[in-house]
Amino acid sequence: MKAWVLNRVSDMSVSKRPLELMEIPAPAPKSDQVLIQVSTCGVCHTELDEIEGRMPPPGLPIIPGHQVVGQVVDKGKKTKKFSVGDRVGVGWIFSACGKCRFCNEGNENLCPEFMATGRDANGGYAQYMAAPEKFAHRIPDVFSDAEAAPLLCAGAIGYRALRLSNIKNGQKLGLTGFGASAHLVLKMAQHLYPDTSLYVFARSEIEREFAKTLGAIWTGHTTDKSPGRLDAIIDTTPAWMPVVEALANLESGGRLVINAIRKESTDKKHWTRIEYHDHLWMEKEIKSVANVSSSDIFEFIYLAADMGISPEIQEYAFDEACQALEDLKSGHIKGAKVLRVDQA
Repeated sequence: MKAWVLNRVSDMSVSKRPLELMEIPAPAPKSDQVLIQVSTCGVCHTELDEIEGRMPPPGLPIIPGHQVVGQVVDKGKKTKKFSVGDRVGVGWIFSACGKCRFCNEGNENLCPEFMATGRDANGGYAQYMAAPEKFAHRIPDVFSDAEAAPLLCAGAIGYRALRLSNIKNGQKLGLTGFGASAHLVLKMAQHLYPDTSLYVFARSEIEREFAKTLGAIWTGHTTDKSPGRLDAIIDTTPAWMPVVEALANLESGGRLVINAIRKESTDKKHWTRIEYHDHLWMEKEIKSVANVSSSDIFEFIYLAADMGISPEIQEYAFDEACQALEDLKSGHIKGAKVLRVDQA
């Protein structure tokens, strides 16, 4: 099969082709796994973190990609949930131990043995992928393969972040950054909290205009002050600076939810700008989001189907994977980026 492989950590400002397109054997499913013929795979900022070493995979080489949609073409002897021919998706959570207190509470995302798709196990930048049946999900018919891919990570992690924000209908919600995840959070918030006003902070004018077309009542640069303090803010950026700016825009008792697995180390100087009185005083809170649970993905994809929402997407041919990553790094973002693997 054809697969894009990460063989070494590299700086994408120097290396424009950080992945190598290789011909390798297709995997055979283990007893508890299904073999998926990949149709589409979303492109996520987490791939940049892996490639550039902010979150390096524990072992190389590795096939990245964790927003995977395709068809079951083979299955292990112990599998029961799916049949050959079923359309399924796999997100960031590849597996967890299933025995610890976090798994028993439904929070496999906090499991000490959590394994991530495309980081700890081969992912979906390939024509075939094997994954545990337990962590694969049936895709509702309402979505195309390309629409479904970003729902598995950008959508699911946004869903978890929105729940953790504790926002209530009628309160003011802010979003910093407006890429794949944030634009889905905005759509979810509009549906779940119809009386909530939505504010978007983004460095890109294109992103700000995009947010307005989707219903944001106000948009500004990341460093701008909002017209009034906000009850909750969800940060979806890879940088530290928006965290500091967001805290200054929070209402007393407000909560900032950081929806990012890693922050870029080159931006750490901004963290030292946090002043207790200006940013944390009056019982403001900071809450991080760690990975996603299986239930986050399951609940969100069916919520999205019921809501009739789908992501704004930009499709790339399979051989354009490095270009998609370069566009993501350079900030050429409008919605979510998706590789069309079945055209390889």
